[in-house]
Amino acid sequence: MTGEGISRRRLLRGTVGLIAGQMAYRVAGRSALASETIGLDVTTRTIEVNGKAAKAYALLNASGTPGLSFTVGDAFKVRLNNRLAEPTLVHWHGLKPPSAQDGVPGLSQDPIAAGASYDYDFPLKIPGTYWMHSHFSLVQTQRSLSAPLIIRTPEEVKSDEQEVVVRLHDFTFRDPEEILAQLQGKSPAEPGNSGGPMQMNQAGASKMGSMPMPGGGAMKMGGSSGMAMAADVNDIDFDAYLANDRTLADPEVFRVERGGRVRLRIINMADSTNFIIDLGAIDGELIAVDGQPNVPVRGAKFPLAMAQRLDIRVQLPAGGGAFPILALREGDTARTGFLLATAGAAIARIAETGPAKAGAVGLDLEARLQGVEPLSPRPADRTSEVLLGGDMTKYVWTMNGEVYGKNKPIPVAAGERVELVMKNTTMMSHPMHLHGTVFEVVAINGRRFRGARRDTVMVPAMASVTIAFDADNPGRWAYHCHNGYHMEAGMMTSVEYV
Repeated sequence: MTGEGISRRRLLRGTVGLIAGQMAYRVAGRSALASETIGLDVTTRTIEVNGKAAKAYALLNASGTPGLSFTVGDAFKVRLNNRLAEPTLVHWHGLKPPSAQDGVPGLSQDPIAAGASYDYDFPLKIPGTYWMHSHFSLVQTQRSLSAPLIIRTPEEVKSDEQEVVVRLHDFTFRDPEEILAQLQGKSPAEPGNSGGPMQMNQAGASKMGSMPMPGGGAMKMGGSSGMAMAADVNDIDFDAYLANDRTLADPEVFRVERGGRVRLRIINMADSTNFIIDLGAIDGELIAVDGQPNVPVRGAKFPLAMAQRLDIRVQLPAGGGAFPILALREGDTARTGFLLATAGAAIARIAETGPAKAGAVGLDLEARLQGVEPLSPRPADRTSEVLLGGDMTKYVWTMNGEVYGKNKPIPVAAGERVELVMKNTTMMSHPMHLHGTVFEVVAINGRRFRGARRDTVMVPAMASVTIAFDADNPGRWAYHCHNGYHMEAGMMTSVEYV
């Protein structure tokens, strides 16, 4: 890469990578349709971050590219091959498999031993942008044991619309378990390293001039009243933020057509980072969240919490050009991203830090979303309050007052319409994910409405979000915060019914 732009070789590599990935997805879909078992390898690879080599994990299909793709109606006939020297287990995020194939150790499946394989087989009934990731350990998720999982309708397969699939991640050279130990005060900080204990960009409880509060908040000194409550936005500073394993020092460039239509499928695979997607000079239509279609919403910026997905349709100008699509780290100037570029367009270098801090990921967009395929009108048979709690100074996170393993499963009965009223009593936001179902957001801070269909919803600090779902998939289903460090520190329970 020169000081003015990206080399022709880099451009070609990005284009070839896109084409190879799309071909691999479609081959996988045809194999499933033909009732053949698809191989998916859990393995390791080496990536380059900030000029240094780093070990990462991978979920690779037969062509050696990440992830799988299907057409709705296919069978998910997948043989997961553990090529690691350690156990693992993979969760199919957003899908509705039988409980015994959901990939959560100690709840739905036993871990897959090193060198062993496991066969999955269940129907795929709901199209959308999904993903797959380890549910075995924080180390595996933080080091990118994850990949896209795309299910298209036959119409989408035939449509004259280019697809761009992008994986966002936060990256650290440090041991994630050591970072968690430091957050919990069980290990001393290492001077000069990112990710040390309580290195927060906002109101961190360990910073000078702030006092820890019950429930994990902080009172920051200052303001006209002398004191003001402030939410904790980020609790770990990472070494890099990646889009398809790359930083903005060498972003992926997708070749697109002048005046063409592009469907962005953006997946937040980060362990502890929310982003705001910034389309820059082009507007887009948000057409689906978490794989589920919504009434289109136009805009240039869209919030994306951990584990969530956005499908955004953009129409490119007839004159062509290069169009950066950025992912801004919430509450910070750090950013990552990729480019859409027509043939011959000049590619300029993009700084990895922006001119101002991005805002926080809240519920403004959530309150505007409306699902295209809402739940049928029906009163709730059961309503359960779920308290999201914790102690920031001890870095312990709870659901209904207890950490995972000590809290009781949330009971429901088959056939019920269930509402879960999540009340966040902490000063950090929590992206809450319920396995085994697609729910509907039905209230924010007590205000009822018919919102989006999702599998992961953000519950901001001191806010309340209510979700509804039909208990039509019996089993033992994990229910947890998708901040990997919060989940590892206790914020998980289960929903169980037969």
